[in-house]
Amino acid sequence: MYKTIYVPVDNSDHSNMAVELGVQFAKIFGSKIVGSHVYAAKMHDKRFKQMEAGLPEEYHDEKELDRQRQIHDSLITRGLQIITDSYLDFVDQKCAEANIPLERRSLEGRNWKALAEDITKNGYDLTIMGALGVGAVKDSVIGSNTERVIRRVRNSDMFIVKDTKPMNGGKIVVAVDGSHYSFGGLKTALALGKAFNKPVEAISAFDPYFHYAAFHSISGVLNEEAGKVFRFKEQEKLHEEVIDSGLAKIYQSHLDVSRDVAQEEGADIKTTLLDGKAFEKIIQYVRKEQPWLLIVGRIGVHSDDDMDIGSNAENLLRSAPCNVLISNRKFVPPIDTQAEYTIAWTEEALRRMEKIPVFARGVAKTAIHRYAIEKGHTIISNSVIDDAVGDILPKGAMDAMKTLGGTLDAAGVDRNAMQAGNEVAQDLMGSTLSGMMSQVVEEKPVEVSPPLSAGNKSYLARMSRDYYVCGGCGYIGKGEHPVMCPVCGLDGTQFKQVDKSIFDAAAQAEGGLETQVAYDDIPMQWTKDAREAIRAVPAGFQRRRAKAKIEKTARKLGMTTITLEYAAPMIQEAASEDYTPIFANKTAGETSTMVSESKNEDTTNANGADPYIWEPDALQRLERAPAGFMRDCTKALIIKHAEKIGTTTITLDVANQGIDQAKHTMEEAMKSGNVKDIVARLTGTGTPSEAQSGAGHNG
Repeated sequence: MYKTIYVPVDNSDHSNMAVELGVQFAKIFGSKIVGSHVYAAKMHDKRFKQMEAGLPEEYHDEKELDRQRQIHDSLITRGLQIITDSYLDFVDQKCAEANIPLERRSLEGRNWKALAEDITKNGYDLTIMGALGVGAVKDSVIGSNTERVIRRVRNSDMFIVKDTKPMNGGKIVVAVDGSHYSFGGLKTALALGKAFNKPVEAISAFDPYFHYAAFHSISGVLNEEAGKVFRFKEQEKLHEEVIDSGLAKIYQSHLDVSRDVAQEEGADIKTTLLDGKAFEKIIQYVRKEQPWLLIVGRIGVHSDDDMDIGSNAENLLRSAPCNVLISNRKFVPPIDTQAEYTIAWTEEALRRMEKIPVFARGVAKTAIHRYAIEKGHTIISNSVIDDAVGDILPKGAMDAMKTLGGTLDAAGVDRNAMQAGNEVAQDLMGSTLSGMMSQVVEEKPVEVSPPLSAGNKSYLARMSRDYYVCGGCGYIGKGEHPVMCPVCGLDGTQFKQVDKSIFDAAAQAEGGLETQVAYDDIPMQWTKDAREAIRAVPAGFQRRRAKAKIEKTARKLGMTTITLEYAAPMIQEAASEDYTPIFANKTAGETSTMVSESKNEDTTNANGADPYIWEPDALQRLERAPAGFMRDCTKALIIKHAEKIGTTTITLDVANQGIDQAKHTMEEAMKSGNVKDIVARLTGTGTPSEAQSGAGHNG
């Protein structure tokens, strides 16, 4: 697989581990190792000339200056060559011990430039480099030479060493997005898994929440006329009915193809589909699973060939805690990813589809195809099309479509020659299937001044249907119980019906409902507890994205009321260790420690027993706060209030009073910007300056 392995060295810990790995790879694949080091003698010569003006006066004599230049040139050139030879001697020793052939390369020039040119010119199969070099400091993420080489190399897989410990028993994870580079990475993962006896897992991530957050942001800047052109309600409906499940289907198919490719090579791999921002979900998964190696394509499926490195690959390269292999290998699977299911069409159904304008035919067939799979049909007939269109289109649109079709037939319009004019283009920006197939707009509302538009009423009416969630991939079916999942192919028995009554009861218990209108004018209700809890996510893009994900997932389940019981897991995820809580400018870990220590000091007496008696309803109120930092902080605030009023029995009233008082103080803190001191005072941890002073005394 790898005939030549290129290992640049600089005697750093990461470089030395690269040598160790290079030897292991070479032993397994029968490779030759090419060890190299680049020294920059000309750079030192240039710098010395710049410093000549600062030499003592006795060195300004021309003969003496010339002599010093010769001495410097000799020492620098020879000295750097000696250093290079010493670095390569280490590689020579390791290769000799393992009986691996070695080629030594001593290069002069700019480090990254010389390395990139050498790799490109000689076409080494694999390059193993340390993520950091001898110049690394505490906050270094990726070395400048390593990053620059990765951006310029196109003909060698780049194995970046980030773990300086000996090879562990971790697995190999490969991220697949359907690009030829990601499938090339899959082939590499399978070969390495077999060679090193490591399990291989393919993961894929798609983001169904981005458009919801983006549209919400856009709606705030568009005027009324522009909003009508953009047609937010149709945009959201199209995403819910076609695009969201279509994305899941596409990325699941990438995993299915990966499994088939692995089986052809006699390997059995695990596959995992993730939903959310690709980089974020993959890095979270890697941190949780702790693999030995993460493999990603240099560029993704949506990238241009001229791109040096994709954004997801770059972010993962910087943030992944494990070794990373950037794949420059391409592979095109011999499998038609679009033909996972075999669906037959009757001649009548095909002729009917030909009546749809050619520019909208593909989307229409996709929607009907997915409906047929979900409902268990293997043949698409006219009746199946009627059912599918009736499930998707607003009430009355079928009749309007037939009327329009008759008009087009009477006019002798050829659907295959129809072009999308400005009006149709507006529909295509995000209309429902009805707009795409017939340019039919929404029904006119019967009421003169209805509180909700006809489109909103139709949308809310659809949400009253039964919803079913696939136990395999999370696909959501509506209406009748699905026969088969159109995404992962599981049998309909694996679908579970969504019990909305649970969330309705939670909404009644939490109370304080407040209606907030989404970007497409759909009213969304948030309970008071849910509104309070989401403040644990930092304000700005993090909170906007968390809110968008919560509302999006709720709407996919047919819900328009957000309760804390439903939103808590997503809030906890968004306010996890990767984020800074709103209560402090310190890290989440430091703040949690402060609160925990305060809690231990405040809630225990000399005998170690908790001096406070919590009544059941007070405990229930406390447990409504998200577990972790939010709940610890809430408990500390309640106890602080109990101390203030001189009681050791915490009732529901005491708990509510403590929380309300803390909210008032926090509002003042947010206005003044003096959050750290206020939080320290609220939780009884002392001011930040006092905490620092105490730490100093401990030293």
